[in-house]
Amino acid sequence: MSETQPHPGAGLSLGERLRYGMEAAVFFAFMALFRVIGLSAASRLGGFIGRNIFCWLPPDRIARANLLHAFPQKSLAERDAIRRTMWDNLGRVVGEYPHLEKFSPKGEDPRVTYSLPPGMTVEDLKRGPVMFLSGHLGNWEVMPILAAQVGLDGAAVVRPPNNPFIADWVARQRRINGPSTMIAKHNAARGMLTQLRAGRMLCMLMDQKLREGIAVPFFGHDAMTTPAPAALALKTGARVVLAANRRLPGPRFHVTVYEPPAITPSGDEAQDTKALTAAFTLGIEEIVRADPGQWLWIHNRWPTKRDAELMRGKV
Repeated sequence: MSETQPHPGAGLSLGERLRYGMEAAVFFAFMALFRVIGLSAASRLGGFIGRNIFCWLPPDRIARANLLHAFPQKSLAERDAIRRTMWDNLGRVVGEYPHLEKFSPKGEDPRVTYSLPPGMTVEDLKRGPVMFLSGHLGNWEVMPILAAQVGLDGAAVVRPPNNPFIADWVARQRRINGPSTMIAKHNAARGMLTQLRAGRMLCMLMDQKLREGIAVPFFGHDAMTTPAPAALALKTGARVVLAANRRLPGPRFHVTVYEPPAITPSGDEAQDTKALTAAFTLGIEEIVRADPGQWLWIHNRWPTKRDAELMRGKV
């Protein structure tokens, strides 16, 4: 650790150090096991844990409720099949964290492949600022890795884990093959604007609820959504593309890049921001609908009663 970096436990009380330390000890024991057994075995073991252990944890109730909210027309068996696939995928993501250095589009047998829209090239994306927007699909760490590996200079907007010891380790893993710059989502606006004004790339996930966001439709129901990508695109003129990261069999992935619907600015900043946010959100919804088991259904994506009160005051 460099002399300019604070210790991850700096500023914690003794109780927090003990609690976070015990959590980290368990976490790092599993990471060591996943590292020792190799990527393919770690992904398989993670999937087994996801299907058989994670699925019994409290977030499964959120997944069940969200799936019913999004797919009321599907049978219980169909929704349960999506849940099982989701838990398998989440377990695999956890098992793959100690092996992020092995994910790359390079080499004779790349674990990451990608496709661009007709007429778009990587060189096009290197000219001027660009934002890659996606959701928690497949292994969501792959998108910034791919961007960095094909030569796009920029940053990823991330949410660090709450445990500072785990957060420090995860940040180092993300930087092995990915962008060297990570912007913490809770204080991201200035860093994102700086990157785009410098003509660089940003990778961002925008599929989680932001209580202070704006209400736009997602699976037919209003969801509080971050307006930051739309506001930044309007302010900087950055190109915005949607990306779908899909898991192939095992620890292999294909990233499909899409052009979002074009929105012609009207001059009304608030309305333009909402229209763009709705367009981006619809694009992510279409990606999820195409393969719902790839998405992480355990976020509280739709409003609570308190959120509904906020929306009535904003819309």
